[in-house]
Amino acid sequence: MPAPKRSILHVDMDAFYASVEQRDDPELRGKPLVVGGSANRGVVAAASYEARTFGIRSAMPMAEAMRRCPELCRVRPRMSHYRSVSEQIFAIFREFTPVVEGLSLDEAFLDVTASVALFGAPAEIAIAIKRRILDETRLTASVGVAENKLVAKIASDLDKPDALTVIWPGDYEARLDPLPVAVIPGIGRKTLARLSTAGIGTVRDLRLADDCVLEPIFGRFTRKTRDRASGLDDRPVVSSRAEKSISAEETFDRDLASREQMNRELLRLSERTAGRLRKAGLAAGTVHIKVRRSDFRTFTRQRSVKPPANGTDQLYAIACALLNIWLGRNPGAKIRLLGVGGSNLAPAEQPDLFAAAADEPALPIDQAVDEIRDRFGSTSVGRARTLDGQ
Repeated sequence: MPAPKRSILHVDMDAFYASVEQRDDPELRGKPLVVGGSANRGVVAAASYEARTFGIRSAMPMAEAMRRCPELCRVRPRMSHYRSVSEQIFAIFREFTPVVEGLSLDEAFLDVTASVALFGAPAEIAIAIKRRILDETRLTASVGVAENKLVAKIASDLDKPDALTVIWPGDYEARLDPLPVAVIPGIGRKTLARLSTAGIGTVRDLRLADDCVLEPIFGRFTRKTRDRASGLDDRPVVSSRAEKSISAEETFDRDLASREQMNRELLRLSERTAGRLRKAGLAAGTVHIKVRRSDFRTFTRQRSVKPPANGTDQLYAIACALLNIWLGRNPGAKIRLLGVGGSNLAPAEQPDLFAAAADEPALPIDQAVDEIRDRFGSTSVGRARTLDGQ
C-alpha cells in the first residue's frame, strides 16, 4: 500500500460525561446511567453504554429515558469537572502533535503526519494515546485512523467502545460501502427519508447513484456528497479556532415567576460567563441574554459594550437592563430558561492595579474569586445575592 498523503486521527472519548461519573463513583459502575437535568423537564446530556441498551440517547427528554428504564441512575452534570478532565486529555494529544482540532470536550482531530518519524506508524501513535489516556484518567477512548477527517471520524465510531479502527484508501469500498448512509456527517433525518424513498440506504448506493436521483435531494451539493460517499475529503485539521462566544444558561425545574428569582439566576449566570471570559483572557464587546418562556418561545436581546467587558458586575448590570426591556414587552411571563453570554470577543486588557486609590484593595473581587475557585473548585465561593432568600 502506498504511504498515505496525510495521517489523521479522530479521538472520541467513550460516553465521556457518564464514564467520568462511573469512574468517580464505584456504585454507578455497570448500571444504566444518564447525566442530565431533572426527571420532569430535563434532557439527557450523556448516557452510559448500559443505558444505551434501552435505546436511551443524548438529547432525549429525561422523562422518556426514565420511562424506558425505571431503574435508571441519574446525576446532574458537573461541567467544570468534565472540563478539567478534558484538559488532561488534550494535554496528552499535544504531546504527540501540535496540530489538534478540538470539536468538543471529548472529541478531537489530530494530524500526526509529521509525528510518524518520532512516534512510529499512525496506528502505533493511536495505541500510545489510548494507553496514556487510560493510565492517566482511567477512561477509554475510541480512535479512527485514516487519510482524512471524514473517514477518521466514521472509523472511530465503528467498533465503540475502546476501539481502534484503521481505514486507508485501498479499503474504502470494502469498509465504507456496506455502511448505512447515515454515517456520513451532515445528512439529517429529512434527507435520510428522501434517500430511503429513492432506494438509497448504503454508502455504496449513494456513491453509485445517478445525478438525476441525487440532484433533486442535494442540489448544488451533489458532487460534494458523492465525494464524501467515495471517502474523499481535503479539509485540513485546524489547530486553533477562535472563540466566537462564551455563555452560560440554565433550564429550571420550576418556571421563574418573580423578579427576585430572575435577578438571582441572572447573577449566577453572569458570574459563570464572566469567569469563563477571564479564564480565556477575553472580554465581550456584546452582551446578550437568552430567555425561554414557559410556552417554549425563545427570545434573545443584546447590547454593545465599550470598552469590552469581562467583569461580573458589568455583565450582570447589562443583563438586568436587557431583561427589564424584555419583561416590559412580556408582562407576567414565566421563564423556563435563562442565559447570559458574551460575543464579539477581544483580548482582555490587563487592568492597571496601581491606578486604584491607596485605600482601595489592590486585588479586584473578580480576580480574588477566580483564584479561590481555581484552587478549591467552582462552588467554593459565591456572592450572597446568588443564595436563595438573599
